[in-house]
Amino acid sequence: MTVQALSHIGICVTDLSASARFYCEGLGFRQLHPLHVQGAEAARLLELKSVQLEALYLERDGTRIELLHFIKPGVAEEGGPEHATPRPMNRPGLTHLSLRSDDLDMDIARLEALGGRLLPETRIDNPDFKAHAAFLLDPDGTRIELVQMPGNPRELPGTPAPT
Repeated sequence: MTVQALSHIGICVTDLSASARFYCEGLGFRQLHPLHVQGAEAARLLELKSVQLEALYLERDGTRIELLHFIKPGVAEEGGPEHATPRPMNRPGLTHLSLRSDDLDMDIARLEALGGRLLPETRIDNPDFKAHAAFLLDPDGTRIELVQMPGNPRELPGTPAPT
């Protein structure tokens, strides 16, 4: 195989500072480094006519995300906090980021204070997994799933127990 490693997951944001606070203070990511991109090659790669982009790489648990803020040409019309509606889960493409929580209520309150929005109809208590979960939207409408359940937070829900 020639693909060597997962590099990062990109998330377009309308306010780089507010999103950095949400992901760092709210979800525990740490800042790695900024990136400034512009010019013809960037425009060609990103399929935009003109590009001036500020990005910020963040990392948590070995996973890197890149917050992308487009100064030029700006955010596409359907983006922005006023349009932060939940993306349907059955639409092809990235659906959500999922993180484990040891106190769901506290984490929801902190994320709401940082510009997140709870989707209250998604809140569940699943006795089969002894789990509590809910979806929130980040400041730009990206779904964030929080799951509180016993066990190793690095294991996937429903992972069979070793025999």
